[in-house]
Amino acid sequence: MRILLVEDDRLLGDGLAAGLNQAGYAVEWLRDGEAAVAALSAESFAAVVLDLGLPRRDGLSVLQWLRGRHDATPVLILTARDQLEDKVRGLDLGADDYVLKPFDLDEIAARLRALVRRAHGRPEPVLTLGEIELNPAARTVSRAGVLVELTPREFGLLHLLLQNAGRVVTRRALEEQLYTWNDAVDSNALEVHIHHLRKKLGGDLIRTVRGVGYLASAAPRP
Repeated sequence: MRILLVEDDRLLGDGLAAGLNQAGYAVEWLRDGEAAVAALSAESFAAVVLDLGLPRRDGLSVLQWLRGRHDATPVLILTARDQLEDKVRGLDLGADDYVLKPFDLDEIAARLRALVRRAHGRPEPVLTLGEIELNPAARTVSRAGVLVELTPREFGLLHLLLQNAGRVVTRRALEEQLYTWNDAVDSNALEVHIHHLRKKLGGDLIRTVRGVGYLASAAPRP
């Protein structure tokens, strides 16, 4: 899943981006509020990690703009400010969660997982479909109780499809959430990952809806 990180502190931003990448997120890192508004105007993200003390446009202004356009993207506020009024204002403007610096990276990753689950209407921490079980926190996948080894990209793709089980996900939506702006992506990369998932997890798990995208379903193909 692709996360937008908006943090102007280079050392902190670099460490947070690296840590979230290791946790399985595709991270786009921006350093000011105006750049964040431009990115959110043009593209979709699974969640936003937003600092409040940003140059050009502060985080609360970015949050107010985002909610003003009825965009429900989950937002995790990350800030050094510890005043109660700042927390209250951020939550009142539509923030979904709030973490103060200094923070624990594992906590940030866990809070993001919870926000994304709720955004998809899936409060349970483990995703299941038929014999397939995916644990986002442990980053494990099993089929009929047997662990299956997936590459990080295969895991991310399966996670997206299971979050939307029973619904067609377009190719564009999948690529937007799997790859960052800096990734060099082959034209058939997505098809290759789908092929590998079918080999590892069963050919009936992921259906191709021609001209549209892909659908994860426990039901066999007709």
